[in-house]
Amino acid sequence: MLKPTVGPIIGHTTTNHARIFMRGDLQNNATTFAGLRYRKRDSNQWSNSLFSRLSALRDFCQVFSLNNLESHCEYEYQTGWFSPMSPVHTVESIAELPLQWPREIYRFRTRASDAVQPRAYIIGSCRYLRMTAGIASLPQIGDRIFASINQLIEGAEPPISATLMTGDQIYVDDLNLIAPDREYKDILDKYRAAFSQPNIQRLMSGTSTYMILDDHEIEDNWPANASKSDHELYRNAMAAYELYQASHSPAHELTVDGEIDHSKLAHYWYQFSDGDIEWFVTDSRTRRNLAADDRRILDSEQEQALVAWLSNSKARVKFVVTSVMFYPDRKLHGDDAWKAFPEQRLRLLETIRTRQIRNVVFVSGDVHGSLTSRLTHSEDPDFEVHTIVSSPLCNSKLLPYAKASTFILDQPLARTAAGDYRHELTSAVVSEDNFAHVVVEADQILINYHDRDGKKLQSISIKLR
Repeated sequence: MLKPTVGPIIGHTTTNHARIFMRGDLQNNATTFAGLRYRKRDSNQWSNSLFSRLSALRDFCQVFSLNNLESHCEYEYQTGWFSPMSPVHTVESIAELPLQWPREIYRFRTRASDAVQPRAYIIGSCRYLRMTAGIASLPQIGDRIFASINQLIEGAEPPISATLMTGDQIYVDDLNLIAPDREYKDILDKYRAAFSQPNIQRLMSGTSTYMILDDHEIEDNWPANASKSDHELYRNAMAAYELYQASHSPAHELTVDGEIDHSKLAHYWYQFSDGDIEWFVTDSRTRRNLAADDRRILDSEQEQALVAWLSNSKARVKFVVTSVMFYPDRKLHGDDAWKAFPEQRLRLLETIRTRQIRNVVFVSGDVHGSLTSRLTHSEDPDFEVHTIVSSPLCNSKLLPYAKASTFILDQPLARTAAGDYRHELTSAVVSEDNFAHVVVEADQILINYHDRDGKKLQSISIKLR
């Protein structure tokens, strides 16, 4: 068997379930199969092997579903792909073959069932990796920060539950002014290059990775900049996104026999939980309505689901991921974020305030600067919402970093008859490549920002209520 050409990637993981993505390839135009086996780390006995036939229609990608796992348990696994000598083999018959598994043994950990145990996460966005003629230019630059993340994870206590990649995992439009990528094959090449670099590959093979897209997975400021000729671009970009980012996420439901149902994908937004912490990962990019009479950054169904979750969830901490900034607003170019959808933003804030929902934190990326901020209400001392922004993992030299002067901070975020929503920065604005290490403890959320070499830049504490 051969090692994966992309991956493996540990996707959605629960106390008893895990999803593992891998990609094989075509070999001598023969039928190709993928395999995976796993065991508890302290066991010598491998599970029965899982096999799947790979298809060119899915770019030879497969997501394995592991079920009936034990909670808070470390597992080892091996995965690879091969083409058998005989063309008549099936998934059932190859299980009888004497296979030589790749030597690499990967590890992952299932979620702990203890609700009050501290949890930790890595958050980042905007990883620029330039492609020229199908080849990554200086890929070690775009991969460098992941070596520092891996080093932090090795000694992290509490252990890292998951990595949240909140947008712009690839830049389809990195050469937009010269030779924009529009073809499906070219976009697939970008995913393969971005996700197969050694440091990010090591990170994703051992830590659950949750992803959501932003504009550069399609085109800068999508859909505001979309033209009539962009229909094919969007179709190709979404097909690639569904294979490489959505396929291992909770957006896909399980079938009755525990397999991942890739036959349908109702939407890209999703939810997941980790003890008494819950996450709602919004799609704030592909469901926008730019019509003047009903401007929405989230479609009606998604807004209703988010409001229901905020209102009914018993989670101690509620993280809402939105790839673009919820607040504060930018002075320039803010119309691509929530600034341009003030009515919908105000509806969400009023829901949180009037229903007295506590410990809501909005998590964003996009702006090529990192910060934390606090939102309060002039007439309601019980209202408080926070935001954590983490961006970029790797910037382009062509793009500026955000700084404090980028944002509107000297006026209320919104004014209503019931009072003003006021916000303030609770951190310095990080204007360099960085990532966030977020730890949820019993009485606080601790946010540590680190530079690309792993050096701690600042620490911020959000008191829980």
